[in-house]
This record gives sequence, structure tokens and C-alpha cells, in this order.
Amino acid sequence: MLWTILGWILFGLIAGFIARALVPGKDDIGLLRTIVLGVVGSVVGGFLFGLLTVGFRGFQPAGWIGSVIGAIIVLVIYNKVTGRKSRSHA
Repeated sequence: MLWTILGWILFGLIAGFIARALVPGKDDIGLLRTIVLGVVGSVVGGFLFGLLTVGFRGFQPAGWIGSVIGAIIVLVIYNKVTGRKSRSHA
């Protein structure tokens, strides 16, 4: 159980960091939000992958690519909802 939780934390951290690197602009969301971003992105990616391939299977985690895509979607939505990155600074 502990290894599963630690694995999800590490997985979420890596997927979240990749998503943050791919979305332009600076993200000051911190380490904990990056982990949550990656974990939620994995579930979103798994959901979307299921819809596009075999139909709705419930909420399941995705692999690396699906997790990063899901994390990018979650990050963009988060930025829109919170108003982050809406102002450009020269």
C-alpha cells in the first residue's frame, strides 16, 4: 500500500512537471499541486483514452503519454479558472 502511494506521488510529480514544461509560461503552483496535477491528469487521460477507444470504462489511470496529455488539459483548465497566465508581461 505504501509503495503504491509513493509510486502515484512520483508518477504524478513527473507527469505534472512534463505538463508544466510543455504549457508555455511560468507556473507558480508548487510541488504539491504539481503532484495533484499529474495524478488528476492521469485519470483524465485514462477517461479520454477509454472514450476514444473502447467506450466509457470508468475512471482509470492512463499510461505516461495519456497522463501527460491529461495533465496538460487539467493545467490549461486550471489556468483559465484561476486567471493565471491571462496577463502577458513583457
